[in-house]
Amino acid sequence: MSELLKPVTLGHLDLPNRLVMAPMTRSRARGGLVDELTAEYYGQRAGAGLIITEGTQPCVLGQGYIDTPGLHSPEQAAAWRTVTDEVHRGGGRVFVQLMHAGRIGHPCLYPGDALPMGPSAVPSGECLYTPQGPLDHPTPRPMTMDDIACAIEEFVTAARYAMDAGFDGVELHGASGHLIHQFLSDNTNRRTDAYGGSVERRIRFAMEVVQAVADAIGPARTGIRLSPGITYNGMDESDSEILYRELARALAPYELAYLHVSENDTRGITQLLRAEWPGTLVLNPHPRGGGEPATVREGAEALRSGLADAISFGRLWLANPDLPARVEAGGPYAEADTTTFYGGDHRGYTDYPTLTMADSDE
Repeated sequence: MSELLKPVTLGHLDLPNRLVMAPMTRSRARGGLVDELTAEYYGQRAGAGLIITEGTQPCVLGQGYIDTPGLHSPEQAAAWRTVTDEVHRGGGRVFVQLMHAGRIGHPCLYPGDALPMGPSAVPSGECLYTPQGPLDHPTPRPMTMDDIACAIEEFVTAARYAMDAGFDGVELHGASGHLIHQFLSDNTNRRTDAYGGSVERRIRFAMEVVQAVADAIGPARTGIRLSPGITYNGMDESDSEILYRELARALAPYELAYLHVSENDTRGITQLLRAEWPGTLVLNPHPRGGGEPATVREGAEALRSGLADAISFGRLWLANPDLPARVEAGGPYAEADTTTFYGGDHRGYTDYPTLTMADSDE
């Protein structure tokens, strides 16, 4: 598995290995603020080539889940600074993922019980899960042209706060059924104006967000995550190959830090994107689909074949804070406790042992 431990350049960063920590929602940011436990969690994983944080809302109406962090106020930026300082003390590098949930939200999350917004009035058919039980997502309010301009500016403001907070860059979440993805897909984007209809128009919002953020903080500090063909959060693209080929071609001239592809039995589209993308490609490999976590072997094979330049893992990083050491040793790899994924305290968060700790207990 030595391919995973080789250095690689990503944007303005020289990474010591190709093991990227994928963004994972953990729902432990009470009141939208990260805390000392969050800093400990990410600091434990500073050996990653790059850490990409959990999805972080760039505005109040961008929140889609309980207890997710924000990055749209000085207080939130100051809280995140404790995280970036801890990662950097450990010799790591960290991007924040900016995630506007769009229609994936609920009035209970917003002041005045406001409705979530989306490109069109198409409900997700999914639920917000709360301690009191599931709440159906309502039909979102279709975004006006002013709403679109405001959302783009909110991404820019959050990216600037990210620089204030000490992040090495930002990842724009264009995947998993959230706002940017909702504009891309023809089942959620029913608009007939300049932001809907043809592929060229459906990629416009994504392009404008990328351009605005890259202009604000630099393209070498800007990445984007895509999940072609995913059906999560009620998505159903009818033209994935055409859509993502055109998007990759349009994004290529910006010379972004990376393109992050999350696949789900969509290896053909991953290969298409690899052919179109001239820069660094980070892959979350799922060649078989089925929702199973990616394996170290699958990651190494993707690097060896030239399909990707770096590999992101989720559950492997969650349960193995010293993942590079475990890869070098050939394992073993701890299993993640699914019951502690969302919410809670340090259990299933900062208490996974390293190999050294496990050996000392024997």
